[in-house]
Amino acid sequence: MSSITVPPPKCLQKTFVAPRRHMFGPGPSNVPPRILAAGAEPIIGHMHPEMLEIMSDIKSGIQYAFQTQNNMTIAVSGTGHTAMECAIFNAVEPGEGVLTAVNGIWGERAAEMAERIGARVNSIVTTAGGYFTSEEIDRALAKHKPVLFFLTHGESSTGVVHPLDGIGDICHKHNCLFLVDCVASMGGAPLHMDKQGIDILYSGSQKVLNAPPGTAPISFSERACQKVFNRKTKPVSFFLDMTWLANYWGCDGKPARIYHHTAPVSAFYSLRESLAILAEQGLENSWQRHKEVAEYFHEGLENMGLKLFVKDKNARLPTVTTIVAPPGYDWKEITSYIMKNHNLEISGGLGPSVGQVLRVGLMGGNSSKASVDMVLEALRDALRYCHKSKV
Repeated sequence: MSSITVPPPKCLQKTFVAPRRHMFGPGPSNVPPRILAAGAEPIIGHMHPEMLEIMSDIKSGIQYAFQTQNNMTIAVSGTGHTAMECAIFNAVEPGEGVLTAVNGIWGERAAEMAERIGARVNSIVTTAGGYFTSEEIDRALAKHKPVLFFLTHGESSTGVVHPLDGIGDICHKHNCLFLVDCVASMGGAPLHMDKQGIDILYSGSQKVLNAPPGTAPISFSERACQKVFNRKTKPVSFFLDMTWLANYWGCDGKPARIYHHTAPVSAFYSLRESLAILAEQGLENSWQRHKEVAEYFHEGLENMGLKLFVKDKNARLPTVTTIVAPPGYDWKEITSYIMKNHNLEISGGLGPSVGQVLRVGLMGGNSSKASVDMVLEALRDALRYCHKSKV
């Protein structure tokens, strides 16, 4: 008589085949064959010499993408949220002050993470689709005196790319570290970590890099390292403790690397390949292509009579476009219709933009005029056939 009380699941006895879709939402984006092939290479040990060489390549690729010479540059095993927690958990101790700039969901998330570790959190808030002036930031830093200021460069929930020039200097004037989220903007909009005085910068693998979700580039300036490695208390997370991660990535100058966790080997293969593609294309070429494709898309939308959510053209994120939800239509019906009839994903709003916008992400290999034409045709079709109420 069998000791097994739970039988083999029948669902697992069927072959699974993932559907092929045009991933034109705010992420993840389509993974090209070259990166898929890299991820399918044979597994090796996470401490093997070849793996450490791959990690060194990844570090160099992140330094290029971030435009930084920071030695403390790694990829966290996890998504962008993991890197956000890594930054906050290592740079902030209980009772210290954090100031977050909220012009979308990511400032809200950063504030909650900081609150959970006992930080004194204050926020400056502007309307969805807006951004902050340097003067507003300066006044808030003078008032609240935080050790860390958080800002989202590419706010994917509202479609805003935030100006960065000069903010690092303002933070340093107030003896404050400057933390920037560039998950949705890295590779798609100009970004210069060192020149712009950014102390901690992090991103994700699944946007412009077109790699699978699950790895998150992050870099710490020397100023940030002075804070991180001179804490009075240990970071709340062992998994995200930079003392351990710095050693695993060979950033601490010690001759031996100590086991910390089993890294996602296949994900690192994919991340390395995605960074290699970005390096081959050239960062400035990538920035320019995303800008040109976004402008082509915006012109097409306006020619259809649709309105863009971000009024200031210079503040429109080139990678994720927010479209004012067409009056009289149910945005959920539009996205469902497009998925069903065009096998194409676009998304509704997120956080403060829920119910207000449609979001379209054209990132990395998906950033092309051909992709734009597909989205415009799908939107035309949806507006023709979806139910419209009287307004």
